[in-house]
Amino acid sequence: MSTREIITNPKKDRRILSNIPDPQKIRKNIDRRGIHETLEEAADPNKVYKARLEGQRYIASFPVSLRMPSIKKQTGSCIDISNTGILIQLSSESIKLEPNQVVKLAFSIPEGAMPEGFESKVTMRAKVVRQFTEIFEGKEHYLCALQFEQSIESYLKRRHWGLSIFASSLFLLFITLLVLLMRAESIIYFKFNKFLYFYSLLAAAFLLSRYVFGLLYRNTPVNLNYQPGVSIIIPVFNEEEWIQRTILSCIDQTYPVDKLEVIVVDDCSTDTTASKVREIIKKINSEGERFMTKERISFHILPQNAGKREALVVGVNKAKHDLVVFVDSDSFLEPNAILNIVQPFQDPKMGGVAGRTEVENKFTNMITKLQTVRYYIAFRIMKAAESTFDCVTCLSGPLSCYRKSLVLENADAWLKQRFLGHPATFGDDRSMTNYILKTHRTGYQDQAVCSTIVPSDFNVFLKQQMRWKRSWLRESLRALTFILKKEPFMMVFFLIGLVVPIAAPIVVIYNLLYVPLVHGIFPTTFIVGLLLMAFMMSFAHLLFRKSKLWFFGVIFVLFYEFILLWQMPVAWFTFWKSTWGTRETPQDVLEKEKKQNRVLKKKGKLKEGG
Repeated sequence: MSTREIITNPKKDRRILSNIPDPQKIRKNIDRRGIHETLEEAADPNKVYKARLEGQRYIASFPVSLRMPSIKKQTGSCIDISNTGILIQLSSESIKLEPNQVVKLAFSIPEGAMPEGFESKVTMRAKVVRQFTEIFEGKEHYLCALQFEQSIESYLKRRHWGLSIFASSLFLLFITLLVLLMRAESIIYFKFNKFLYFYSLLAAAFLLSRYVFGLLYRNTPVNLNYQPGVSIIIPVFNEEEWIQRTILSCIDQTYPVDKLEVIVVDDCSTDTTASKVREIIKKINSEGERFMTKERISFHILPQNAGKREALVVGVNKAKHDLVVFVDSDSFLEPNAILNIVQPFQDPKMGGVAGRTEVENKFTNMITKLQTVRYYIAFRIMKAAESTFDCVTCLSGPLSCYRKSLVLENADAWLKQRFLGHPATFGDDRSMTNYILKTHRTGYQDQAVCSTIVPSDFNVFLKQQMRWKRSWLRESLRALTFILKKEPFMMVFFLIGLVVPIAAPIVVIYNLLYVPLVHGIFPTTFIVGLLLMAFMMSFAHLLFRKSKLWFFGVIFVLFYEFILLWQMPVAWFTFWKSTWGTRETPQDVLEKEKKQNRVLKKKGKLKEGG
């Protein structure tokens, strides 16, 4: 990659399969994770997982200052850090610290050193656990392990986020009331410009209703008596950098070993993906004999490059369980993701469920930070709101679960799907969602979490966004054929969500160009409305995530309004295209050959003319 991705680096467990329930009870959880066995067995699995994260250590490097009574301030460097403690490399052996001695620490946690929300300045007391020496790289190093007097999370909540949470809640309420007041103005002046004020009313209704229903959303609780068989399908193409981590995260789940399998399907990668897959499977099998990994992980290579859909269908045909989970090859599941994502299927009419996708490389640059806020709101607010009506319109590619029978029932139509005579090669997640929604419900499970690598290059990001807009337009038109039969409120919800983005470029041109140039009126109301929408996204992110990235919600809305929005008119006239633009699909190869032929013909004509 051209850009160095900034990714949190958790300290690895000495066992690569540290989360799989041990069927032989050889491994004791209290020894492995520091959690009492009775808590592990009796508590909510999601609470147990959160408790495990308390002790998760992250490899990091940043300066730490130590203050002790009657001793001059000393400096050290962080080796690793967790929510509850830190390991420091001391500057010299002259610093003598005794066990249980209390010291005052001061440090700044840089972006990416710990999960989102921890990047902050910290000053707190800590108790010395032990001081010791280690030799590495031929040198003796003096280390000290300390336990914080309180967790960093509770420290930040008390020092930073307590007031922020209150303020963000207050601002969200204030913005909502202000938007309602502005829309009252739209009703009063409706007769003067019916199109403009009707659009503003629709946009406000769409936005506010989604936030209201999103805030009211509740995750389906885990029923430990419901753990059906699951087959995870990973389609892969030229993903040598991330595929090993993806496979490991899929097999290392807190799920019964006899009810989970992983199927990797390679769509004829041209890099070292295949060897990377075989390497990690061999490594997993070397440790996983009692976890039956040899019987539960399989790898298949397609005879020729056929596309992501073909790879997924091949995987589904090989699946032995009734539920299939689709996972992108650069996405990483949290250990409790499968246990959570299956829970809504207790409803026999539930056909598919989306998990929550977060950005893994969120701190790389501004592009990834913008996407971090956008992803969170898109899932935690937008999909959560749709889930209220059992009608999630896109079961996203990074993590989604389906009934195998429904996928097979629609597989032929899915593979052969064409639009205006062109093959539909991308938007496979929206397309399959539409097939499912015709006859079944679709849902969202917020605690089924995965993280994914998002584009950090601006040009790649723009190509991805164009592809998404084209597939959204295509699949939204398809959805019109059956969405009218759904729950009435959801039907209105969908129609407004279709009209608002399509009409947005016209409305922006009218407000920012036509009104000022023709009527000489500054578009104050429009700009204020835009800023209110931006701050609503940012404050919602702050409320839920308690992160300094919250302000990128404002930047994203402005970025969308002045850059991404103008992809929409292009998508109107090119949404029949079948090229990805970011990978070598058969359609991309064909398009590249056509361009080369056109260039050669042009050069030939120039030579003839010269």
